[in-house]
Amino acid sequence: MRDWLWRERVGAVALALAAGGLLAYALLWASPYGLRVLTVAGVYALASFGFQIIFGLGGALSLAQGAFFGLGAYVTGILGSRYGFDASVTFPLSLLAPLLVALPVGLAVLRLDSHYFALATLGVAQVLHLLVVNLPDLTGGANGVPGVPPFALFGWSAPRGLPTTALVWGMVAVGGLIGWRVARGRLGRSLALVRDDPMAAACLGLDVGRLRLTAFVLSALYAGAAGALAVHTQRVVSPEVLEFPVMVTILTIAVVGGRGRMVGALLGALLLIHLPEWFRGLERSYLIVYGAALLLVILLAPMGLTGLWARLFPPPGRPLPDPVEPPARPARNGERLRAEGVTKDFGGVRALDGVSLRLEAGVIVGLIGPNGSGKTTLINALSGLERVDSGRLWIDGRTMTNARPDRIARAGLARSFQAAILPDDATALEAVAAARLPLDRRVEWAEAHARWALERLGVGALADRLCHGLPAALRRRVELARALARRPSVLLLDEPAAGLTDAEKAELAALLRALAADGMALLVVEHDMEFLLPLADRVLCLDRGRRLYDGAPDGVRRDAGVIAAYLGGVGA
Repeated sequence: MRDWLWRERVGAVALALAAGGLLAYALLWASPYGLRVLTVAGVYALASFGFQIIFGLGGALSLAQGAFFGLGAYVTGILGSRYGFDASVTFPLSLLAPLLVALPVGLAVLRLDSHYFALATLGVAQVLHLLVVNLPDLTGGANGVPGVPPFALFGWSAPRGLPTTALVWGMVAVGGLIGWRVARGRLGRSLALVRDDPMAAACLGLDVGRLRLTAFVLSALYAGAAGALAVHTQRVVSPEVLEFPVMVTILTIAVVGGRGRMVGALLGALLLIHLPEWFRGLERSYLIVYGAALLLVILLAPMGLTGLWARLFPPPGRPLPDPVEPPARPARNGERLRAEGVTKDFGGVRALDGVSLRLEAGVIVGLIGPNGSGKTTLINALSGLERVDSGRLWIDGRTMTNARPDRIARAGLARSFQAAILPDDATALEAVAAARLPLDRRVEWAEAHARWALERLGVGALADRLCHGLPAALRRRVELARALARRPSVLLLDEPAAGLTDAEKAELAALLRALAADGMALLVVEHDMEFLLPLADRVLCLDRGRRLYDGAPDGVRRDAGVIAAYLGGVGA
């Protein structure tokens, strides 16, 4: 505890000293041109804060950040120079215009994956660039809009030099603080989970689409604010603010500084904007040296400058919260999940053919069958990852047919995957707390509930251990703790005993029996009959998407159809 507090204070002191050094440079040593460069660095830092939210935290490569930057600049430039409005009008509208563009664009393109999303957002930037060039009556065309006044608010005007620099960096301080709180709060933690694995995030109850749209809109607001400040600094706005080099600069700042970190955006902006000035004396060869310097930074610090710092000086573990049991769902006996006539086709292949299933409180159902029989497709359909072609699904009496995975999760269903999906750069406590983010209003509450789940499964000692490098058995426990933290009424497990030793399987079986005894309904997909048959109360066998057997575990080895389709000589 003392070590952590000491390191936190050291970090705060280091940040204060850096800010003091920057202030001293601006007040005592910076020339007018140096102040201008410093102001430009602040503008790009502000734009990069927003990019850190959508790209660094959310993992979506948006190439529209430069377009939102330019849109904010044009709104301020046109309204300020032609109509004489001050910042009380132009600045809010420079935030509103990118917001109004980001909302419909985000709704349309955020469903796309990786490079398709990047290309779509790049297209938005190109459309805006063409518009400003081809609407000269409004935007000045290729010549732009000159005569933009300085930042003025309620009669006060910021002259060039130190006042403008102070104004911009004051905005940077406010924007950085907001971004830092976003990154450390529920939104930032949720976005990081979406970035690492959107499918797992949805199954934990996170609305992936809403989270990505929120991040996209926030990034647009930051970019619009930065564009407005940029045009007040330059006193002219032209199509150059919408060209691709602006976007490349923002992207490079985020990568060099460190993805997802607001301090990284500050360091990256200061370095990237000042680096060309330091090499300007090399005349024509300065761009070669500049590029080589950037390449060297990326090679030496692939996770950015802040990532390199964290690797050289790893922070100590944070104080762990006391375990607090999360609220349980209302106790119910009888049916927890029912599926009727579930059918799913993939092209000309019928993966599920009218499968029906009933899960009851306190009952463990085993799901078996040969490879390709439809087991994983069934649990994907039950958890919302696959839309069924026909059939019905109820959870605790509520209709959930073809509902989104996050809605099914909030209705009381949790699941695991064949390979335990955990973020490698997160601790076990953070990985489990992610499951509580849609349920708890504060991160501290989520972590306290996560600590309870880890203790419940006997892995409380792993709370401050990184998930990367955990053995298979412990990863299974942590993933199971993440599911348990949601206090589900239905738990679907996909091959939970894979890769475990006999002793570890025995411990896992005891844990699953204890969960069932608490009133949970379990569906366990498993190939290991020695593990599954003593555990299950009932067994369902699928073959070619159809129900082949549904009954007591003792009857599995004697059923001729199961023996022929799956067990072979094992059942004799």
